[in-house]
Amino acid sequence: MFVTGLVVAAEGSPRLGVPKQLLSYEGGTLLGASLETARDCGFDELIVTLGGASEQVHERVDLDGVRVVETPHADTGSSSIVPALDVVDRRTDGIVLLLGDQPGVTSATVWSLVAEVGGPSTPIGVSRYDDGRSHPCWFGREVFGELRGLRSDEDVWDLIDSGRHPITDVDAIGNAPQRVEDWGDYQSLVSKYEPGPLEDNPPAGPIAIPQPRSRSGRRLPRRGRDGVEGRDATGAGR
Repeated sequence: MFVTGLVVAAEGSPRLGVPKQLLSYEGGTLLGASLETARDCGFDELIVTLGGASEQVHERVDLDGVRVVETPHADTGSSSIVPALDVVDRRTDGIVLLLGDQPGVTSATVWSLVAEVGGPSTPIGVSRYDDGRSHPCWFGREVFGELRGLRSDEDVWDLIDSGRHPITDVDAIGNAPQRVEDWGDYQSLVSKYEPGPLEDNPPAGPIAIPQPRSRSGRRLPRRGRDGVEGRDATGAGR
């Protein structure tokens, strides 16, 4: 099975006043952490969508091994998934959709999702946490046509809830990982995943954005093997 990982990271962040993709997280950036998880999944193909902050992301985030799709209109609410579908490998059986502002998703959750939706009759798969559905989600090639009709990336939930396709809910451990929409979300994320000084005194506004890292000086995580249909890594996608 050929699986494409798609990290959606084109959304603007007007409530923050700075590109949320570049917020500090685990010694790097929010988007950088999400991409590291995606790499660890060992997708056959990995794509990321970028919006208005693309130039800054290119300067500060390691994008090695990732195909970048520029979607400048995503900042105004347009879907970045639609243009990304144009570059998806024609061999892919489906995509695993991840969010660039949800770094708490684990490769184990992705592997579980892919393992459950590996059959040919699973058009949509959704991770179900203790507090409800969230990403990662799986969309088989048979629903790509409907994905092309999305007006915004959030409209994937309208497709999921439409009842037009059978849905496979795959259990995930704990509550859904925190997303970052505003400073309150960011403070919650940092205090939960990075205990320390920020836990007692989280920032109330913009903070310093990490300086660019040397790509040549970094080594990407080694891809593992999970044995799902002989694929590398997640056996699914990121």
